[in-house]
Amino acid sequence: MKKARFDKSFTQQEAIPQQGIDAAVKLLQTGRLHRYNTVTGETAAAALLEKAFAEYMGQRYCLACTSGGYALHVALRAAGLKRGEKVLSNAFTLAPVPGAIDNAGGKPLLVEIDDSYCVDLDHLETQMQQSGARFFMLSHMRGHIADMDAVSELCERYGVILIEDCAHTMGARWNGRRSGSFGRVACFSTQTYKHMNSGEGGLLTTDDDDIIARAIIYSGSYMLYERHGTLPPPERFAEVRLQTPNYSGRMDNLRATLLLAQLPGLENNCRRWNERYQALETRLASCPQIQLPQRPPAESYVGSSLQFRIEALNADQVGAFIAGCAVRGVELKWFGGAEPHGFTSRYDSWRYIEEQQHLPHTLAILATTFDLRIPLTFSVEDMDTIGDIIVDEACAALG
Repeated sequence: MKKARFDKSFTQQEAIPQQGIDAAVKLLQTGRLHRYNTVTGETAAAALLEKAFAEYMGQRYCLACTSGGYALHVALRAAGLKRGEKVLSNAFTLAPVPGAIDNAGGKPLLVEIDDSYCVDLDHLETQMQQSGARFFMLSHMRGHIADMDAVSELCERYGVILIEDCAHTMGARWNGRRSGSFGRVACFSTQTYKHMNSGEGGLLTTDDDDIIARAIIYSGSYMLYERHGTLPPPERFAEVRLQTPNYSGRMDNLRATLLLAQLPGLENNCRRWNERYQALETRLASCPQIQLPQRPPAESYVGSSLQFRIEALNADQVGAFIAGCAVRGVELKWFGGAEPHGFTSRYDSWRYIEEQQHLPHTLAILATTFDLRIPLTFSVEDMDTIGDIIVDEACAALG
């Protein structure tokens, strides 16, 4: 019997809302794409986005940046990282996170993860105690949110500044509180595969007057900081503006225009992602060979991707499973490979990190961890087809 095949692209996004397309065309006709290139009485789209996203987050300040990675780098510098300082970060993340730490002059010190892909709280406390690190860059990798009450308590106990990487948790919450509102600074990505799409882009949020003042100057304000959408008191810039280098990481008005059109629909899109995620999760849960992460009741996630393990697979079977799914149109990523591939890499492939670590539990978890995107161009019914293929191929690989 011919096996079912899935024929939609895992990298195809939904179109930008029509009002965003219309606004972008209008902007292009003016030629005023630079965020400081405005006419009298005009507020730049980048400034409007900063104000709108700060209001969405319930925070005082937002800075629109060129990328999420740039936002992470600037967050560390604006929060006071000194060159050569250690920065804690969970070992399961994407390469831009340790890259941002390195770019800011820090030294990544990695922390084990638990069975649900979140930071291991016991190892985190041990690393805090032994390292004396002042910063923890917590990556909510693939949308998995750790116990943020416990994380916050540890950071307070050991005097650690928490910076949240919310690239995969825009719109998510822990105990009703928005992801990104627990740390001193939070950073979001608007790269194409994230929850809002501007191709590349990032947003930094904070309630701290000094951090936002430094971040604005770092972004390359050319002393035009008063044109930003959310501003601390003017005196906060008095010394900062003369002591802070320009790293030129501003978002342009074209990308901001596209994002302004998407922000009103974000909550509904989060609901749509979760409908798809939960349908696929239900199908995979019917297969005893597949292990799914436990999602605690306090976590209100955004299911734009799904991760699972098949612990019974050996190394050869992993390859056969991925290949079998691929032949039938289901694109899986594997985080267990020793060599980087595409968007995925394992922590021990970041060999520029001076202090190489052996994290056995993280390696064991990633060895059989598979990951797939859930674009909104897929229907809820598509999830059944994808789930059937994954279950079929898992059974075939296991023999």
